[in-house]
Amino acid sequence: MDLQYIVYLIVGLIITWAVWTYNIFIRLHYRVKEALADIDVQLKRRYDLIPNLIETVKGYMAHEKGVLEKVTEARAHVVTGQNPLARAESENALSMTLKTLFAVSENYPDLKANANFLDLQRELADTENKIQAARRFYNTNVLQLNSKVESFPSNLMAKVFSFGKEKFFEVESAVEREVIKVKF
Repeated sequence: MDLQYIVYLIVGLIITWAVWTYNIFIRLHYRVKEALADIDVQLKRRYDLIPNLIETVKGYMAHEKGVLEKVTEARAHVVTGQNPLARAESENALSMTLKTLFAVSENYPDLKANANFLDLQRELADTENKIQAARRFYNTNVLQLNSKVESFPSNLMAKVFSFGKEKFFEVESAVEREVIKVKF
């Protein structure tokens, strides 16, 4: 009789552990999805700010039409139907063209003093910071999920319920990985 209770206890503990582990995987899975959605929200915010910035700059930078066209073209290449991980290359290209735009704006003192331009520039800088924070948050959640998927004994439950590893958000461009060289 005592052996029967021990077997029931062991089976009960295994079932409890399985349910608990499954629920952890579900929670981690949705945290990763939420983090990816947060990235998407910030990218959409940046995407919506760019036309306002371009219109503000147009009047001042008639000579720099090529820069404005590159920003517009890069914005157009961002495909809104894909998730942020799939759009990473397009988003990186857009970031680079925005940096070019702000670098060229240094040649226009009136533009740099324009309140609307300064507000938009601050908004874009704030948005870029939020995008980076959202990407870090996403990577933290991916790390937690991937660690759980690969750790024993939870990896057994991951296989049973088909929970897989997620991809980290990484810099794809070799240019962005290079160390910036400062010359005086």
